[in-house]
Amino acid sequence: MARRSNAREAKIALRKAALAEDLKPVRPGESGGQFKPLSEPDIEQINGTVFRILEEVGFADANEYCIEVCQGVGAVYGEDKRLRFPRAVVEDALKKCNRELTLYGQDPKHDLQLSGSRVHFSTAGAAVMIADPSNNEYRETTAQDLYDMARITDRCEHIHMFQRTCVLRDITNNYDMDINTAYNAAMGTSKHIGSSWTEAHHLEDGLKMLHIIAGGEDKWRERPFMSASCCHVVPPMKFADEALGCIKVAVEGGMPVLLLSAGQSGATAPACLAGAVAQAWAECLGGLVFVNAIKPGAPAILGTWPFVSDLRTGAMSGGSPEQAILSSACAQMGNHLGLPTGTACGMTDSKLPDFQGGAERAYTLSCAATSGANIIYESAGMYASLLSTCPESLLIDNDVLGAALRITRGIEVNEQTLSFEVLKDVCLGNKGHYLGSGQTLEVMQTEYIYPDLGDRLSPNEWNEQGKPVLLEKAIASKNEILGNYFPDHISDETDQKIRAEFNIFLPRENFGRSA
Repeated sequence: MARRSNAREAKIALRKAALAEDLKPVRPGESGGQFKPLSEPDIEQINGTVFRILEEVGFADANEYCIEVCQGVGAVYGEDKRLRFPRAVVEDALKKCNRELTLYGQDPKHDLQLSGSRVHFSTAGAAVMIADPSNNEYRETTAQDLYDMARITDRCEHIHMFQRTCVLRDITNNYDMDINTAYNAAMGTSKHIGSSWTEAHHLEDGLKMLHIIAGGEDKWRERPFMSASCCHVVPPMKFADEALGCIKVAVEGGMPVLLLSAGQSGATAPACLAGAVAQAWAECLGGLVFVNAIKPGAPAILGTWPFVSDLRTGAMSGGSPEQAILSSACAQMGNHLGLPTGTACGMTDSKLPDFQGGAERAYTLSCAATSGANIIYESAGMYASLLSTCPESLLIDNDVLGAALRITRGIEVNEQTLSFEVLKDVCLGNKGHYLGSGQTLEVMQTEYIYPDLGDRLSPNEWNEQGKPVLLEKAIASKNEILGNYFPDHISDETDQKIRAEFNIFLPRENFGRSA
């Protein structure tokens, strides 16, 4: 018994040892594309419909600048005040656009390569409430919450970038809220950051702050570590004036843009899923024409985020199987077009971390990942169909994301992995099992992924260890991180420069700095 216990402890210690990056069982950018909800004829029909929407329906509410630059590349502004894009105009934008996009981290080890069917996971959202599992209640979100979630994300291996998760409801001025949102995210993680801006001049000043962090505008332009999330359309098929202004500033400022279409099937998008996919892609390709009319080849992510309505009530249903299919179909269209594509999956309709939340997150994420979405936003921490976010859940969901990425990686088949010689040795050598095989020990870390918080104890071991509860472990881990982990990739000197120019709400000591 003692030998068996010691052997088990040795294996556990081996699993916990840090692995070299090239030995890890999963890494950012594993290739998906195995799951294809659309047939080739389906893709052609949707693609044809997308071009018809752009050419025959077009967009309402384009502002003067958008009309001017888009007409300059061949778009048509009609007497009905709709801006239409002939097929040749869209195809020209597709030839000019950036297809090999890199999202830079403040730390280069977090750079993300968006091409082909490489898969990455990101947070995102505009939650107005925090789901607090310790007290089983909801409360309003704050600036501190955003910084805290960025810090937690910085410690989560399988959350590859941090896009703003919540609204800073304790900051009432929109300008201050936009600046502090970007600042708190940048201070909390050295991964790539996504943020959103309510007005163009807020983003202009935000870029000045990012230049300070980068060490100058030239260094920012070399490695822009923040992208702008722009809901450039109000579905169905209407441009959003302020978002168009933000796109202009971002493109001219060297900032990657997430062109975000978020129609809701049965409400602001067709109830039929194929129609919702077609509308989402039409809305995003219209944005792509605009971006490339401003600057050919400017970095842009096609953010096809069609959501699902529960048609019995009209409420959003982020955890539905239809959400999984919609997001996967949008990713498949992105792979077909060869464009950097983001979609939204992993949000749940549950109100707190529970079985429903875990199940909905797992099945929607696995579909989107195996379909080859380049970035899956909303993938961690989101509850009540995006109305709330849960910091503890980021840690629980990190395990789910790792598992989904392992499923996406699939099985490598070659002479070594087929293991014929190992099998022959075990069977003909009368060994009876593979537990002591050199290959088993060699691949136990590279072929298999292990959860950080998930429970794989036997019932006896579980009982001996006090019957640990997953959520309680997550709460304890969150408290340990927030009590002790204060990222220092932004220097005190840089922080003081930012605070001298901008109204930063959280005191320096909240960031682990002296006052």
